[in-house]
Amino acid sequence: MNNSTKFAFLLWLTLIAGSMASAQSIGLAPAQIVTDFKPGVPFEYELNVANSGGDAVELHVQITDLWYNDKNEKIFSAPGTSPRSAANWIQFVPERFEVAGGGTQKMKAIITPPADARGGYYAVLFVESKPVGTNKQTEDGKRIFTNMRIGCLVMLTAQNTEAYNVNLGDLQLTPPSADQGLKLTFSVDNESNTHVFPQARLAILNPSHKLLGKAESEMRRFLPGQKDAMKVDWNGELNVGDYTAVLSVMYGGNHVDTRQIAFTVPAKTASK
Repeated sequence: MNNSTKFAFLLWLTLIAGSMASAQSIGLAPAQIVTDFKPGVPFEYELNVANSGGDAVELHVQITDLWYNDKNEKIFSAPGTSPRSAANWIQFVPERFEVAGGGTQKMKAIITPPADARGGYYAVLFVESKPVGTNKQTEDGKRIFTNMRIGCLVMLTAQNTEAYNVNLGDLQLTPPSADQGLKLTFSVDNESNTHVFPQARLAILNPSHKLLGKAESEMRRFLPGQKDAMKVDWNGELNVGDYTAVLSVMYGGNHVDTRQIAFTVPAKTASK
């Protein structure tokens, strides 16, 4: 499955003092670009904008950087101001256009990476509509205008330059009890030079190494240098006794990190 189908596309409705006019309705595909490139070799990526509304919409393109802050919130800043920016590499053709009601418009993102590119680089492609008037007014009688803004995440990796280094830590396991399932939390510290999409899988074993249960986490996105917590929940039941949880975290194609956590289900919290 392509990564673009695994993550919801970013949709920002930029409202100017009011609600969006129902006549405007646009979509952008793909919702996310995740691809490799050869350093120093320009390439193109095709996008499509669809207008499902009844009226023509005037649109223009904007490109920003993509990064994150110390709270792991996404930051969209001016091109070239964030680490590992790809925004200045990208040019749209056309940059301004009109899409008729019920129509579509193809665009090309022309991407020109430098020859010394190594690892991952990031940007966001925005398509924004021209503000249009609505039939509503503010409390002081001024007409309300509205527009739409749709974003496509861009994550690029220079071929054969990836250096993966993902550290797992802060493992904390809560055994299952009568009123809650097993919970395992841990931190992921992506010290790689490119992004990763780690997914965790958990296996529960008894002292005879018999598999009693398994679970997996949602896939997450981590940019270079980003650290955050992940978790795996298992809602099965266990008798009183000793067990081993085997955590496997997969990322970067065929990379797998494994941890084992021994734990005990005491009589007072046994779920069975």
